[in-house]
Amino acid sequence: MDRRETLKTLLVGTVAGGAVLTGAAACKKEAEAVAETVEEIVEGGGYGRTPKEQAHDKKLQAETYFNAHEMATIAVLCDIILPADEVSGSATDAEVPAFVEFMVKDLPYHQLPLRGGLMWLDHEANRRFKTNFISSSDAQQIEIVEDIAYPPMNEKEEKERAPFAQGIKFFSRLRNLTLTGFYTTKMGIDDLGYVGNRPNIWDGVPDEVLQKHGLAYEEDWLAKCINQETRMEIAEWDADGNLLT
Repeated sequence: MDRRETLKTLLVGTVAGGAVLTGAAACKKEAEAVAETVEEIVEGGGYGRTPKEQAHDKKLQAETYFNAHEMATIAVLCDIILPADEVSGSATDAEVPAFVEFMVKDLPYHQLPLRGGLMWLDHEANRRFKTNFISSSDAQQIEIVEDIAYPPMNEKEEKERAPFAQGIKFFSRLRNLTLTGFYTTKMGIDDLGYVGNRPNIWDGVPDEVLQKHGLAYEEDWLAKCINQETRMEIAEWDADGNLLT
């Protein structure tokens, strides 16, 4: 059974069970309504998104907040935060800038802090190097980033770095969004080595431990245990629910 059919079965079954007391006709009608809703959700793309949520996402994706210069600056910063390495690609390879653009439209409280931070960054680059941030050299960009990459650790450092306060807050916000965007993509999950929930193999208490305590598994009992060599095989049933393999 594929995921679509599984969703239908689960949701329709839930509704049917709850509607038993209202009669078969009402149960069938409500179950059919849920089935249509599930079909609409799955067919619409975006697993787990309701039609209303999909419409909301589509509306935001059609809108634009950052201009081309701002997006280019975000892309440079994202790759400074998460550059490519031997394991995975960079933040821009994972399309993190597009994620940031979407998030500021979905959560508008990010808009002014990020736009203001981008303006601060260009002002700082102009003050130091007479150009904007993305036109600065790699070394110049890193020089600025090193001054705003981390918050001050004590009161003395806070006073010394007061001119960078806005930049520090901005970079912290963008770093959080960058990490969130990257590590919720397939590339980021693969980078972490996360494989999801998978069954472990446990062959019981080791023989040497059993022998130490004068114990042993009974053959009749072992015959009832799962064969670990076939544990990844998917069971199959016939139309009447009888186990085939």
